Amino acid sequence: MTAGNAAGAPAAPIGGNGADADTCSAAHAVPASALHLVRPNPANAVPVAMDGVKDTRMEILVGRQHGAPNFAIRHYVVAPGGHTPHHAHNYEHEVIVIDGEADVTYGTATHRIRSGDVLFIAPNQMHQFRNVGAGPLRFLCMVPTSFDCGKPTPGS
Repeated sequence: MTAGNAAGAPAAPIGGNGADADTCSAAHAVPASALHLVRPNPANAVPVAMDGVKDTRMEILVGRQHGAPNFAIRHYVVAPGGHTPHHAHNYEHEVIVIDGEADVTYGTATHRIRSGDVLFIAPNQMHQFRNVGAGPLRFLCMVPTSFDCGKPTPGS
């Protein structure tokens, strides 16, 4: 990845000298012809089987099975009155709410979120999504494909 600069000057790598990024990229190279294109579809989401879950389904849009070396994107669908588990894990995730309204417990605070909101869930923070709307809550959730030096992230 490169940063913008003055006209005619070579672009500088972002985040160091670029050597590590080049080595890592080569090790996880995905052919350019392997475009994976998908649209979130609630009908494709399957029930989440975890303690503390109620009426929540998930669809993996992009993940390890598609050749993604670093990040996975999941599509969650939470029925009215449903919720994800109240839990924490040692990896971050980013969330984009695409439909609905929910109360998110994050640490000890509760926040109302709705379509269009973007959230950063830091590692090791207790969190939960509770659908408080009349219709389905839908959100995209991005997680690393691995954590703790190579363990596969669940649902990636």
